[in-house]
Amino acid sequence: MILQKGRPENTSGREEKEIKVYDLLDTLGIEYYRVDHAPAMSIEDCVEIDKTLGAIMCKNLFLCNRNRSSFYLLMMSGEKMLVTRELSDKLGSSRLHFGKAEDMERLLDLVPGSVSVTGLMNDKDNKVRLLIDSTLLDADFIGIHPSVNTSSLRISIKDLTEKIIPALGHEPWILEI
Repeated sequence: MILQKGRPENTSGREEKEIKVYDLLDTLGIEYYRVDHAPAMSIEDCVEIDKTLGAIMCKNLFLCNRNRSSFYLLMMSGEKMLVTRELSDKLGSSRLHFGKAEDMERLLDLVPGSVSVTGLMNDKDNKVRLLIDSTLLDADFIGIHPSVNTSSLRISIKDLTEKIIPALGHEPWILEI
């Protein structure tokens, strides 16, 4: 794996949703570094990616309530374990569980393994509530996928909170997980 600054020089063979992420970051004037890799389907797959990026890879979970009327994208440290009952209580929601792949694709244009805050650019109706574990905000940099799980990006927390999230139009709910 090689750390590279910015978007790939050659974008042939890359998915349109990945290119949309680079376009967004470039439009916002955000400096980012990228590493391309084999598909990373779990946080365990991201250990070497973290080292190359020099950032903590963010665990992103797509969640919903029991009747699939409320959806959430949770960003948290990969080191933490989620207790859905506790999060359900904090949100005042019926028991949370992992959202279905078809809801993820319909709302965020993402597939399992590629969940990322960048998918919120596709949620124009704000159907998905953004939740951020407060400990992530203590880091200087985090790693996220650019809407695909074959690349990872290092971005600053400051750019995430001050530029990216406001541009996505989703007010985050900061929680302690």
